[in-house]
Amino acid sequence: MKVAYIDQYKETFGVQPICDVLSETDAPIAPSTYYAARTRPPSARSLRDEHLTKEIRRIHEANYGVYGARKVHATLLREGFEVARCTVERLMPAAGLRGVIRAKSPRTTRPAPETDRPADLVERQFTASAPNVGPRLIPTTTQPDHRSP
Repeated sequence: MKVAYIDQYKETFGVQPICDVLSETDAPIAPSTYYAARTRPPSARSLRDEHLTKEIRRIHEANYGVYGARKVHATLLREGFEVARCTVERLMPAAGLRGVIRAKSPRTTRPAPETDRPADLVERQFTASAPNVGPRLIPTTTQPDHRSP
């Protein structure tokens, strides 16, 4: 991320001044680190992720965009790819892919703003005559007390 930031502004400000400013923040980076990152070959994981993302996209599109990570993973295994499901779960959102959710989203009742509320025909007053002080003890007379001494 820092390398991409430096790439964006290096023509305007230069690498060294940007690194000097970044050294005063929580994200310091030395110019040698920047140049090492630029010349470093891509990692094996990033190369594999790139290849798997193409395969995941192909499978997802071939199935009308409804397959989620579980079914894409199963299809990849059937086609002979050795890949963990968590890898597919990580790559699909990064590629902007997601399966169709079968369950309906939760519905809540929200009245339309233009509807009027029903009139309070009883003219109720929702005020307390006194504050609640301690628990109220309500005796129950329906069940006799049959404790033995």
